[in-house]
Amino acid sequence: MSMTRPSGRLPGALRSLSIETGFSRHAEGSALIRMGHTEVLCTATIEGKVPPFLRGKGEGWVTAEYGMLPRATHSRGDREAARGKQSGRTQEIQRLIGRALRAVVDRKAMGEMSIILDCDVLNADGGTRCAAVSGAWVALHLALRHAMNKNILGTMPLTDQVAAVSCGIWQGSPVLDLDYAEDSKADADANFVLTGKGGLVEVQGTAEGAPFSEAQLLDLLNLAREGTALIFAEQKKAVGIG
Repeated sequence: MSMTRPSGRLPGALRSLSIETGFSRHAEGSALIRMGHTEVLCTATIEGKVPPFLRGKGEGWVTAEYGMLPRATHSRGDREAARGKQSGRTQEIQRLIGRALRAVVDRKAMGEMSIILDCDVLNADGGTRCAAVSGAWVALHLALRHAMNKNILGTMPLTDQVAAVSCGIWQGSPVLDLDYAEDSKADADANFVLTGKGGLVEVQGTAEGAPFSEAQLLDLLNLAREGTALIFAEQKKAVGIG
């Protein structure tokens, strides 16, 4: 019997993808990324200072914050501000986003400035961290271009693109870009953060039941490369390059 995905997509099919820039009128850079029913607003803010551990070193800093609106999911979630602390999941995801973006930035070329990427999930249907990474790169690019237009920067500090996509094993088969229906019942799921030049920034993979094989991991990586190639093209389109 052939494998059927809940969405009806083929195993290697990405969800519908769009990136809308300029969504936040006040931010130096912003992008609303839609991957299927997952929507994440990413904004970039430039600050003319760096954290204390970087002062006097002539380097910039890029960091991220992540959050979900209370009704981004099927049932209302409490605002973390109301609880007085962030969940471990939130902290892990925003650190992932920050690492992903710093991997493709020449921080010496930034000088002593910081860029904060705020990634807010408006609607969640799986893959929110991956969408946040991909959308945050667009917001970061736009913010750095803004700094160049204002003669704050002389050169573009970005060295490459970075994007992320989820893959998993669903009913025994490798599939690309899990939505919630798949993610919640997958045999294994993984998140891949890749650069435009083919580098690996981060791989997060977990078996939900029986262990998966090295061959299956490589199948997932190959799917991730195909998926991120499409995301890279959409990123370029969004920022108006090549």
